[in-house]
Amino acid sequence: MPKFTKPTFLIVAGVLSIAAGAWWYQQSQSEPQAGVAGKTQNGAAAKAGGAQAGQRPQAARPGGGAGGANPWNAPVPVRVIAAQTSDLKVQIKAIGTVTPLQTVLVQSRVSGPLQQVFFTEGEKVEAGQLLAQIDPAPYQVKLAQAQGTQQQNVAQLQNAEADLALYQKLKQQNSISAQQFNAQQALVNQLKGTLKSNQAQIDAAQLELGYTQIKAPISGRLGLRKVDAGNLVQANSAEGLVTITQSSPIAVQFTIPEIQLQAVRAAVQAGKKLTVEAWDRAEQQKISDGLLTTLDNQIDLATGTLKLKAQFANDNEELFPNQFVNVRLNVAVQQGAVTIVQDAVQYGSQGTYVYTVDDNNKAQLKMLKLGAVDNGLIAVEEGLKAGDLVILEGLDRLRPGRDVEVVQKPAQG
Repeated sequence: MPKFTKPTFLIVAGVLSIAAGAWWYQQSQSEPQAGVAGKTQNGAAAKAGGAQAGQRPQAARPGGGAGGANPWNAPVPVRVIAAQTSDLKVQIKAIGTVTPLQTVLVQSRVSGPLQQVFFTEGEKVEAGQLLAQIDPAPYQVKLAQAQGTQQQNVAQLQNAEADLALYQKLKQQNSISAQQFNAQQALVNQLKGTLKSNQAQIDAAQLELGYTQIKAPISGRLGLRKVDAGNLVQANSAEGLVTITQSSPIAVQFTIPEIQLQAVRAAVQAGKKLTVEAWDRAEQQKISDGLLTTLDNQIDLATGTLKLKAQFANDNEELFPNQFVNVRLNVAVQQGAVTIVQDAVQYGSQGTYVYTVDDNNKAQLKMLKLGAVDNGLIAVEEGLKAGDLVILEGLDRLRPGRDVEVVQKPAQG
């Protein structure tokens, strides 16, 4: 069998391709003739079908004949809601952190062995409650020593005062010199001063003895114990014994942008008590309500924000120190606002808009000017009136003027 080189093989393949194309063309030219013959033999059938040879029957074409309507031209099923009139809260949303009003590190003010601990970790304590006991023996001895020194000086003072009274009589009789009398008077005054110093030493010793009982300085919840009974505690140790965090009431600190400061200041200067809502991380559940208490005295130049603080009663301790919360500051209430659900609003290159349903069941596009947002509702300042039907679902196939079919009427009332 002869061997073909590569150029020869390509030439042969090209010739075969041209021949195949010519054959296919001849077959296609002969088909209309066969169609004409078929039409002559079956003319009545072709007329009854209403289709020419080589064409799809009328009923089979899209949009043609009964049962062949194009489903893409049918009315679009939609679900609507009605724009309503309601009072809307004007809110400022921010991110906040729960901060205790007071946090205290309980430290011993005297040194000594820690004899006993009277608290349980994590429990709630009241101000003045006994927490721990330092060995009081050394301080009792110190107090007794100061009291003994005072008694000695009292005896000396009494003796000096008796001598002074005698010197007074002798001076009147000119039996002693004035110098002797003045010296005795100075001794009495000196001993009186010594007694005051002794009393101060007694008071200091009593104070130190009292410090051996460590008491809670504030009411709050205890943290973890840092020192166990039996350890030697140093005065004013940086580690301390335990921390107390005030949990009720409690504060939430958050920041607002500089551009929103004017509205807040205007409300505060008008004497309004602005309420603050604390929501969970997912903004699905409101945790607690409080009141705005403090505005910082300067704007942070790095962030352009101002720090604010709100106080919450937190009687049931819903808020926990250092907890992350979403904050909603209620600045005012917008009376009689036209509102729709926020999910119905669409955002495009020209701005915000919605689709509405007119009286002829056709979709109409309306551009909106939006206002405040409150718990899923948004105020519409321009573009809608109360009662307008706004399309909520079925938006993907809509265009202005498209026929729609409302599958669920909005609830009235």
